[in-house]
Order: sequence, then structure tokens, then C-alpha cells
Amino acid sequence: MLGAVETRSVSPVFVGRADELDVLNDAFARAATGEPQALLLGGEAGVGKTRLIEEFAVRACREGAVVAVGGCVEIGADGLPFAPFSTALRALRRRLPGELAAAAAGQEDELARLLPELGETSRGRHDEDGMARLFELTVRLLERVAADRPVVVLLEDLHWADASTRHLLAYLFRTLRSGRLLVVATYRADDIHRRHPLRPLLAELDRLRTVRRIELGRFSRTEVGCQIAGIIASEPDPAQVDEIFARSDGNAFFVEELAVAAHEGCCAGLTDSLRDLLLVRVESLPESSQQVARIVAEGGSTVEYPLLAAVARLSEDDLIEALRAAVGANILLATADGGGYRFRHSLVREAVGDDLLPGERSRLNRRYAEVLEADPALVPADERAARLASHWYHAHDAAKALPAVLEASVAARRRHAYSEQLRLLERAMELWDTAPEAVRAELRPVDYAEVYPPCGCDPQTTPLRYLDLMAEAAVAGRFSGERERALKITKRALHLLEDEGDPLRAAWFWIQRSRLMEARSRGDGWKELSTAQDLVRGLPPSAVHADVLANVANWSMQHRPGPEALLAAERAVEYARMVGARDIELHARLTLGGLLVESGDIEAGLAEVHEVKKQASEAGAAYVVGRVHINLPSHLEGLGRSREAVRILREGVELARKFGLVYSEAWVWGNLGESLFSLGHWDEAGEAGVNSERIGQSEKPRGFNATVQARLALARGDLAEAGRQLAAARGHFGTHDVVPQHLLPLTALAIGVAAGEGRLLDARAELDEALGIGFPPGTHRYGWPLLLASATAEADARGLPGADEGRADVLERLRGAAKGLTTNVPVWQGYERWVRAELLRAEGRDAPDEWAEVLDAFELLERPYDLACVRYRLAESLLVAGGGEEERDRSTELLRLARAAADHLGARPLADAVSLLAQRARLTLSRTPERTSPVPADPAEALGLTSRERDVLRLVAAGHTNRRIAEELFISPKTASVHVSNILAKLNVSGRGEAAALAHRLRLFPPETVDARTTG
Repeated sequence: MLGAVETRSVSPVFVGRADELDVLNDAFARAATGEPQALLLGGEAGVGKTRLIEEFAVRACREGAVVAVGGCVEIGADGLPFAPFSTALRALRRRLPGELAAAAAGQEDELARLLPELGETSRGRHDEDGMARLFELTVRLLERVAADRPVVVLLEDLHWADASTRHLLAYLFRTLRSGRLLVVATYRADDIHRRHPLRPLLAELDRLRTVRRIELGRFSRTEVGCQIAGIIASEPDPAQVDEIFARSDGNAFFVEELAVAAHEGCCAGLTDSLRDLLLVRVESLPESSQQVARIVAEGGSTVEYPLLAAVARLSEDDLIEALRAAVGANILLATADGGGYRFRHSLVREAVGDDLLPGERSRLNRRYAEVLEADPALVPADERAARLASHWYHAHDAAKALPAVLEASVAARRRHAYSEQLRLLERAMELWDTAPEAVRAELRPVDYAEVYPPCGCDPQTTPLRYLDLMAEAAVAGRFSGERERALKITKRALHLLEDEGDPLRAAWFWIQRSRLMEARSRGDGWKELSTAQDLVRGLPPSAVHADVLANVANWSMQHRPGPEALLAAERAVEYARMVGARDIELHARLTLGGLLVESGDIEAGLAEVHEVKKQASEAGAAYVVGRVHINLPSHLEGLGRSREAVRILREGVELARKFGLVYSEAWVWGNLGESLFSLGHWDEAGEAGVNSERIGQSEKPRGFNATVQARLALARGDLAEAGRQLAAARGHFGTHDVVPQHLLPLTALAIGVAAGEGRLLDARAELDEALGIGFPPGTHRYGWPLLLASATAEADARGLPGADEGRADVLERLRGAAKGLTTNVPVWQGYERWVRAELLRAEGRDAPDEWAEVLDAFELLERPYDLACVRYRLAESLLVAGGGEEERDRSTELLRLARAAADHLGARPLADAVSLLAQRARLTLSRTPERTSPVPADPAEALGLTSRERDVLRLVAAGHTNRRIAEELFISPKTASVHVSNILAKLNVSGRGEAAALAHRLRLFPPETVDARTTG
């Protein structure tokens, strides 16, 4: 059971650390109940992190946990991609073979990137979702393995972690949601300098409420005394404790070294340097043992015994004797499985490595490389390429290093370790000019360039070019999030291509640059795309040509939908079919279907999208499947078919999880929130938003989700939250590439928030900006809600001071804009009627017949909140117009239905408006009259306002200052201020403008009363 726990301390006594151990034990107890836990354990080198982890792991094993340990591996200056996770998963597979196999079922080809023992790695198309897909599947694998028993995953030495490991750890800590799983990661705090790559990750994880962080301090003098006593098995001399405590400064490892040295009687010869202290015990070994120690130091964190034997070139007896001496001196130790050797502490390894001469280091790396090249089976298959590349590189042999580094980059790409692939490709570019021409001539794009841009050359016979490396590096940078590095690479590539006369290759780099500029919010990407389009214009069909057209069509669909976008999509489909570019064809057809829907050819467009959905699923084109489950429900929602959209979105959630499509899943959750909001499932819409925020780390999905959450908050009357979410959405979308489908809903929200806070001029300014941009073809689904928000704001503001000025112009502009929007489906026909009715209300013309038409339209749609709002407006119009008992009865029933819906949804503003209208009209909404608390005759009384506060509110609504109110009511300005503060609290509003807007919206005071006061 304890086989995975490797003990490295010489002290048999565990000293101190009670508080830290309590935190670990508490986390384990929580995890054991099904609440997954994540901890970070930091401390300087030698302070005792490993010993604490060992002690905790032993206790966890005794409690029935399965413990899997994985450490970050340092090879020279390089880390192995995903090394700690691969090691930990390998340990879990040994301990729980059946459970891990069941948990990985169906995704073995993807998970084999981390654990090759699961089978062959999938060689499918690489895309932006590749790494995230692997991360999602890994987290779900761990959750499933830990479903029925506690599992502790210990990840050590994060300061050596490669970028891919850091990304995976961040994803794991962010998205853990189930299972009896505890993940503990350790790192050296003193190594984390200002520019260390781990620092941003620690800062990110500190912001997560689900992650606890422990900083391990040094020992006190008392604890040092206890540690020494455990090491020498007797009570130490107090003077010796003082000396060792002073020299070690409480560092547990240095206490061990000093205590052992003192016990062995060699303290007198020690220098003041603790690094020298580490070397003293090595230098006291026999020469053969010292040589073996130097070999192990240069071989990485752990060196397998067969590899060590081949590099050392000693007889087996001599090697064993040398190792025995090093192990006996507690310098080296055998690994837990007995298959290799490592230094007891990395500080000793670093000291020995730093003591090597430059030529000695190169010679050792050459020997490692030659041995590995002769017998690759000496190391695990998933480490082979990276270790060979590192050794040849540090041997300073460019002829050998270049192909080895390229081979390692291919291995990294297959594992979706794009950050490591990028670093290796940059190293290959560094070696390119120093490698002999004959070596470069033997390299082929087909072996090393997954994204080789088709340019009429045969990749199997054409030599690999420097530009091929740049192409691969640019994509690796985009996939890994290193977009600035990728932008620099594309810039250099395009500079090199200026005199090449290779338009296809140049167009390909411009496509990459367009995507990078959009992702970095440094532009909308059109300048780069149009340059690519110019380069391929007139050229024969090719994959690059088809890709350019597909990207142009997709960009145009979002930014400038219309005939040109449709033509680009059709040509992209045609060209992709001609050259057999299946993925490009599916993407282009998906865009084409969406453009057909938006242009009014709805059934043909939906049929095309459904066919792409079917074919992409059959072909296993995961990225296209993900995009279909974003776009298709969005089209359906735009057509008012929200229930169909929800069905496909729920299917999309399952597929996204199955394939690990994290980016797609974030969008799917956001779209699901939007459709659930339309259907009146507001609590579920809020939960969908939480899931989208938890999953999505890309800016645009987060911006879209914030937009949906702002709509929800606004409808529920939480103006402060609506404002926060609106600001967050705008922040996520940025200012360089806000497309109409995002800009218009944000503007509608801004109008609603401003109107709710009584800022009519700000609401008009938002409208002016939107009308200045206009509504491009296909944006009617976003245009109608915006026009409705503005028309409603104008209608609700009637009677507010200064509101009438300029209103006629605003209403005329709204009518003009409405004429240009499409009404080809029932939902937009309903919105067109609603806007028209609100414009009449804004002019003071309450028209029951108009509102009855709006009601007829929305009674056919599944939009309960909209229907409730329309019922309220029709009832209000009937009551204002007057009439007999029949109209009053109809109004009562309309208001009863509206309030029931508002109460169910939690739409407080609508519910309050309905109740106050009923009170003003003396209508009883409950079917059985209440026997207690009769309905107040005065609506102000229903809000808890006193008669004096009612008078003050009327003057606030008229726009008076506190001094003017005091003069009108013959009270002091201070008393007037107190009344205003009480009113704001009772109305639950944040300012005078919002209070005035509420009073006018609820018609607490007849307009003529306010007008009379104002003119007076």
C-alpha cells in the first residue's frame, strides 16, 4: 500500500508541522466525503516539504486512500511534458487497473497522450481545442477513478514544471467538481523569482476560493533540537544545537547535513558555505562513487539503472560497489520501484551539477545521447524523444541536435504539449544555421510539419524549410496561448516571404496572423484576411485558397453579413471539395447554412446545418461538432424556436464533455442560459451561467455569458448586478473587435440599465451610437430588442423633467430603424408590434387595440416573461382608456396572469408594477379576497411611505433639489435630506434619478400634478 510513497529523510522522527498536517488532514477528510480538494504547498529548498508530504501520505494510506505520486522532471534546463501527471496516472493504473480502464473507456486514444499504456494516440486534426480537450478528459478521468474511494494525487516540484503541466494543473484546480479526490502540489518558494513562469499560475490559483495554500516555514530552535535528537538517537548537546541552528537557520535539510557531519566528526573541516557542505560528503566518497554521482547529476531527476550502467562504462560489480557507497552515505537512493537512482535531495544534485566543468558536462551529455540513440528502450517511451533532444543539444552537436529536437517537437505535438512544441521548434530554428547543409537536406516536411502549407510541393521529397518550422511554431504558439511569440514568428516569416514569390504560403501566414490579432484583441483580423484574399485571388483551387475563403465567409457572417459573405462561403465549399479538404468544407458549409438562415432562406439554411451536424458526427470531426452545437441552437433561438435550441444545447453539453471540447462547452452553456431565459427557466439559466464561467477562460464566451446574466439581473430588478455584468461583458469583448451580435445586445442592456436608474439622456446616447452603426443584414434578432428597450425607456420616462425635450426626434428615428428590420418569423412580427405599441405609449396614446395585437402574437410564442409584460401593458391601456365592467374584468384577469408569471420568475419590477396598477384601479387580483390587511387606497402607502415622504417623493420626481423641497414644504433642508434618504431606502433604489424613474413608471402621481409643481 505504501509502495508509492518514497522516504528520503535520514531522520526517523517527524518534527513539528502540526498546523500544516492538520490542514492536510482536514482536506483529506473533506475529500473523503465527496468534496474534492486542492492544495498548494510551498517552501524554500530543504525546508521539509517532502517529509511533510511523506508523513501525510502514510496516514492517508492507513485511512484507505490510494496515493499516487508524480514529480516534475528536470533534464538539464528542460522539463518533460506532463511528467508528474503521467507518473501519477501510471501509479493509479498499477493500483487500480480495472477502475482506471473503466474510467478511460471510449477515450483511450486521447488519454494515451498522457498515459501511453492506454493504447495508440489519436492522430486526428490538431486545433485550438486539442489541449483543452485533453485537460477536460484528464480531470473527468481522475473524478471517475475517485468516485468510490479516496484518491490522493501528490505532484512535486512545480518549480520545474513545463508549461503544459502548469496549464493542466490550473485547469484541474479550476474545474474539479466531484469525486473523493485530493490534489496536493508542492514547489520551492525561494526559486520563484519575479520572472519565474510559475509565478502567474500561483497568482491565478490564489484567486480561486477552492484552492488552499500552505507556506512551510523554517524550524524553531526547539524543533531543530528535536530533529537532531532523532537523527543521532540521543539528546544533543545544547551548544551543538545552538551552532547547528545558527548555521542552518532552521532549514530542515541543512540541519540533517550538519547533524550527520557533526556526528561523523567532520565538522571541524567545514567551510561557512552550505553549498560546500553539500559537496563535502560527496567528495568523501571513493572516486568511482563520485563519478557515478556526477553522471546521475547530469542525467536528470532520476536515472534508470540500465541507462546509468551504459553511460558509466563500469563493470557491473564496480558500478554496484560505487552505488553502494553513494547510497550508504545517503547521497543517492534507489527509486521506489528499484529501477533507478536519484539524489536524496535535489540541492545535492544541483551542487554536484554546478561543480561540473563545461567540457565535462558536454561530454556526459554526449555519452547519454549516444547510449540512448543506440538503445532507445533504456528509457520510457514517452520520455525518449525529449531526453535525447536535450542531451544532444547540451552536447553542443548541432548536426545531431537538430533532427533530435525536431523529433521531440513532433512527440510534444502528439501529446498536445504545444508549449513544449513551441520551445523545441524555437530551439530548432536556433540550430538551423549551425547544422550542416547535408543534415538539413535529409529533413522532410512530411515528418516534422503537421501544418505544412500546401504550395504545390511534394512534402515527402521536398527538403524541410526554415519557413516550415516557422509555420509549425506559429500554430503551436496559437494553440498554447503564446500568441505574442506567435505574432513575432508570423511577422518574421512574412518578412522572409517578401521576395519569395510564394503567395499561398504568404496567404497562409496572413490567416494565422488574422486569428492571432483577433485573439489578442489587437484588431478585428480583417486587414490580415483581406491581404490573404488578395494573394490567392486568381490562383487555382487549393487547400489554402479554400481556407482563406472559409475564414473570410466566417468573419463576414459575424461582422458584415450579406451577399458577399454568402458568395465567399459558396466558393469556399466548392474549392474545399475540389481539393479534398474535408474539415475546411464542413466549416464552410456550416457558415453557409448560417448565412442562408440570416438572409431569410431559413429552411434551406437549417437543412444545411443539420446535414453538417450529421456528417461531422459520423466523421468524428470533434471541432466541427462543437461549432455546430453552438451555431445551430443560436440560429434556432434567433428564430424564436428556443425549445428546439435547448434540446440541441443539452446534447451539446454531453458531446462537449465527451470529446473534451472546453471552448465549445463554455459557449454551449452560455447559449443554453440565453434560451432558458427566453423559456422562463431563469434559475436554470443562472446555473448555466455558473457552468459557463467555470469552464470558459476565453474572453468572448465569458463576455457572452455576462451579457445573459446581465439580462437576468435586469429583469429581476437588480440594477447594480446588471450594471456589473454589463461592465464585465464589455471588458471581456474589448474595444477592437465587438461584432454586431455582441454589441447590439450590450447596447440594449445599457439602455435598460440607464432607464432603470433614471438616466434617460444616457439611454438616448446608447441608442444614438447603435443607430449610427446601423443594423447589418441578419442582425434583426438583436435589433428588435434594442429598439424595444429604447421605446420602452421613452414611454416610461413620460412626465420626467426634461424627458419631453427631443423625444419626438428619438421616436421618429426609432420608427425609421424599425422599417429596416426583418419580420419574417413570428417572434420578430411580435416584436415589431410591441415596438409600435410602445412608441404610441411614449406619445401618450394608449391604444388597447394595438396592445391586443401584440398579445395575440406573444400568446403563440413560448416566452412567458415577454407575454407577462405584454399582458400588463394591455391591462394598463384598457384601464387608462376607461370602459365598462367587461374591460375591468379583462384587465383583472390579465394582471392576475402577469403577476403569477412575474412571481414565478422572480421579476420583481414587473410584479411591483402589476400590484400598484391593480391598487390604483381598485382591482383584486387574488381569486379569493384576502380577509386581512385591506389593499391600501394610496399606492404610495403600499411602498411604506408616510404622507410627508409621499409629498417629498412627488417633488423629487419633479426634479427639485433638497433646498427647493424645503421651501415648498416649509421644512429645513436637513429634514428634507433625511426624508429623501428614507425614501431611497424604502424604494430600494440607489439615487434620486432612479427614485423619480420608479415613481413615474408606476404612475404614483398624475402627470398634471408634477407639471403644476414644476411650472410653479
